[in-house]
Amino acid sequence: MDRFNNDDLEYVVDDYFDSSDFEDQQTFSDNVPQHISDSDSHHSDFEDNFDTTNATTDTTASEARNGKDIQGIPWDRLNYSRQEYRETRLKQYNNYENLSRSREELDKECLEVQKGKSFYDFQFNTRLVKSTIVHFQLRNLLWATSKHDVYLMQNYSVMHWSSLLRRGKEVLNAAKPIIPTLKHSGLAHPVSRVQISTMTVKENLMVAGGFHGELICKNLNHSGVAFCSKITPDDNAITNAVDVSRNPSGLLRVIAANNDSQVRVFNAENFASLGCFKYDWSVNNASVSPDGKLLAVLGDSTEGLIADANTGKVTGSLKGHLDYSFASAWHPDGQILATGNQDTTCRLWDIRNLSESLAVLKGRMGAIRALRFTSDGRFLAMAEPADFVHIFDSHSGYSQSQEIDLFGEIAGISFSPDTEALFVGVADRTYGSLLEFTRKRYYHYLDSML
Repeated sequence: MDRFNNDDLEYVVDDYFDSSDFEDQQTFSDNVPQHISDSDSHHSDFEDNFDTTNATTDTTASEARNGKDIQGIPWDRLNYSRQEYRETRLKQYNNYENLSRSREELDKECLEVQKGKSFYDFQFNTRLVKSTIVHFQLRNLLWATSKHDVYLMQNYSVMHWSSLLRRGKEVLNAAKPIIPTLKHSGLAHPVSRVQISTMTVKENLMVAGGFHGELICKNLNHSGVAFCSKITPDDNAITNAVDVSRNPSGLLRVIAANNDSQVRVFNAENFASLGCFKYDWSVNNASVSPDGKLLAVLGDSTEGLIADANTGKVTGSLKGHLDYSFASAWHPDGQILATGNQDTTCRLWDIRNLSESLAVLKGRMGAIRALRFTSDGRFLAMAEPADFVHIFDSHSGYSQSQEIDLFGEIAGISFSPDTEALFVGVADRTYGSLLEFTRKRYYHYLDSML
């Protein structure tokens, strides 16, 4: 993963998102922007004068049905229509690549997908909580623990949003010094001003990774932070991904993937080290299979790896992507793995036969930076860096999809565990928000007998 100079948070100091190493996106007042790039921050193309921090800026399903833009963008006050701006975005967007290669053969591999399906309906959009992004390549910054409870990263804080109460609450402030409450853990050390680069929330455990190699673990049922430490001495070894998983015997583990080419595993009870696995390239993503036995390892290579989750030993390889990978998701049956890549595709792999991918799913304009399966395995959500979230129906062989079309950088996506809700975090200075969609249900009733 690329080093990215990020000295401090934008909302705290002016130099939050130092993207001098990358092309900048131009803002606009009267004109459509002339350049758009994957490496841009959550910089808004839309400027608005009204306050976005009160509930009047929220959008309900009823308002959307009556014509209001789901993000509250006032198209009638702008000099172009939504469709005109969408066409411009598609034409001018520059997908960030580490490896520039011809995409002609790749396009031939991609599955023909019937779009226009509707699996999840828009329910609500709020600007009372706003996602923010620390590194443009890392978009796992939002997790739902129920259809009413969502956790997201906002500046230095992890926020909890209750869709039932429609209220946000800070559950972790990483700007302040954090002192671990767990005693007798030799690895634990206080940390402060942690820029959260990735996070997950599973089994009542919130785990966050930091821009300088930090790891923070908080039990949601307890006050304070159980464990925190800088897990690598390398200042540039950003924590790229974290996961929480049980091993086959039931032990809860925390997995951290870092830019120093290592995957570290910790006991989630006492945070003792269970292993440290070294690979040949920076590890951008690591996720454990549902049975706890296998580890998907993706990073600064066109090739992905399957490893033993207990030992880190490589047992298989994933060949087919053309660039670096940053996302993965396991189907709940443990037989299908989805991988997301900067070549703008997601590949599906049958873990029983890794000689080639089962299918290749293509995005509209950018890298695939976040992937999620529903807990019943029916749907796969695939997020691009900006503007598009795709939902594929596994029952159709992934050949049918819904496309969620919005504007802004996507900080993360998450299905609720009961599959009833899908949440999308949008990072944008003006229109940053949390969008909620609800699963469509089709009920068939027997005709009454005459």
